[in-house]
Amino acid sequence: MPKKDYGQYVAKDGKLHVCFIASNHTTGGNSGSPVLNAKGELIGTNFDRNWEGTMSDVMYNPNQCRNIVLDARYTLFLIDKFAGAGYLLNEMKIVK
Repeated sequence: MPKKDYGQYVAKDGKLHVCFIASNHTTGGNSGSPVLNAKGELIGTNFDRNWEGTMSDVMYNPNQCRNIVLDARYTLFLIDKFAGAGYLLNEMKIVK
């Protein structure tokens, strides 16, 4: 099996995570919105939500609302390794 070169973007489990699920309140038009952790750090980009969560346009229910988030590590991986634009990372403060 070929070695997977995920560089500094690899998770502790040795994998490169692409997406994750969160319980943020979203509505139509929120695609592309930043997703922040409790420290205010960018951890991903919102891009979708579950069908049951569409009711959050009227009333938020944390038991049903789920949004799908593009993991920021995957975004950085694409910029650096796939697109060959690692120089863009020099303009960012990346927290590990």
